[in-house]
Amino acid sequence: MSKNYELLQQVDFGLGVAPAFTAGPTAAAENVGVRERLDVAQALPDLEPQVREEAFRLVQRLFLLPQEKAPKFVVFAGIDADTGSNWLCSVAARLLAASIPGSVCLVNGNLRSPGSIDPLQLDGDGGLLDSLRADCPIREFTRQLGPDNLRLLPPGLPSPDFAVLLNSDRMKERMRELRREFDYLIMNAPPLSAFSDGVVLGAMSDGVVLVLEANSTRREAAVRVTENLRNAKVPVLGAVLNNRTFPIPEVVYKRL
Repeated sequence: MSKNYELLQQVDFGLGVAPAFTAGPTAAAENVGVRERLDVAQALPDLEPQVREEAFRLVQRLFLLPQEKAPKFVVFAGIDADTGSNWLCSVAARLLAASIPGSVCLVNGNLRSPGSIDPLQLDGDGGLLDSLRADCPIREFTRQLGPDNLRLLPPGLPSPDFAVLLNSDRMKERMRELRREFDYLIMNAPPLSAFSDGVVLGAMSDGVVLVLEANSTRREAAVRVTENLRNAKVPVLGAVLNNRTFPIPEVVYKRL
C-alpha cells in the first residue's frame, strides 16, 4: 500500500479534536537534544524522502516541539484495519530514536495479531504477555533494534486469557515499569472500531493518535471511536490521514 499521508490539524468529520499535527515547516534541528537531520535520514534510508519528511514532522509535533506537557507514552491505533497504523507506529519509533539521545521502546500492543508490527517483529517466545506472569524486570523481555537507543517489546506467546491480562492490575504495573525504564514509549493497538483494546491501552498512556484511511474510514466509525475515547477520558492527541489522494496537482493543493 502507499505510504503517502497527510498530517491533519484536527480530525475530519467535525469531531473537534484539539489540534496536534500540521504539515508546517520543520524546525526540529533547533530543539535542544535533537540530533542532526542527517542522522534522521540515515535511520530510514528505505523511505522516500517526502514520506520520511512527513513522518518526521509527525514525530516533531508530537514529541519534540516545545509544549507544556509533551507526551512520553503514545498509542497509535487505526479506526479500522489496514489503515497503516502499525507501519506508522514503527516508523515513528525509529525516527524518534534517531532524533534524541534518550531511550525509546516500541511496544507491540496488538495481542490479537502478534505479527502486526512486521518487519520489526522478531522471533522468540518472550514478550509483553509473558512478562505479566513473570517476576523478572520487563527489560529482559525487550529486544535490541537499531539505533542503539531503540528496543522492541514483542507481544509474546499467544494466550487464551489475554483479554483478562490486558485489563489486569499487573498490566498497569508493567506499563508503569516501562515508563521508568524508557524515556519514550510508542505502542500500536488493534483497530478501535472492532476492539476495545486501544481504549484500555490508551487509558494507561498519555494519549492516542488516530490513523484514518482516506476514502475508506467511515464518518460514523470515526465519531463512535472518538466518543468512546472521550468517555473513557483518553486524550486524543491528533489524527493522521493515510493514502490521501489529490484531485488537483499536489503542488497547487499545498498553496490553497
